[in-house]
Amino acid sequence: MEHRTLDEIKRTALTAPFETATRKMSRREKLERWAALLERHRGALMPLMRVEYLPERARKMLRGDDTPLAVAYKDPLLQAEGLKSDRLGDGMAFFELTDLEAHHLLCDCHYCGTMSGESVAMRARFTANGPNARGLWD
Repeated sequence: MEHRTLDEIKRTALTAPFETATRKMSRREKLERWAALLERHRGALMPLMRVEYLPERARKMLRGDDTPLAVAYKDPLLQAEGLKSDRLGDGMAFFELTDLEAHHLLCDCHYCGTMSGESVAMRARFTANGPNARGLWD
């Protein structure tokens, strides 16, 4: 074993900068995480009411207690990834949802009073893995 000083090692060592930036979650990973949270949720879930009838500004501000978006917003990992609130507009931006996808996932007209964590998780996984409106037109 050969002993060297730190200065000697610095002159001969090959170094590369250490990157500390972490990779952001993909759309699919965010939706899968949300689905897993919804499956574990044991309380009641409430859909958002009449999403399609609201003007765009009111729709973006829409929120409610015990909604699937409230479940997502309680997750520290999703908050750290950039989920700003449990409002529909922030959820759509974070999960990269189209108006149609958000409506299908969260509006009361698609659940008829039977919203459960499992049913929303199934829809979130379909959205994550299936075709979306953007993909069909690209």
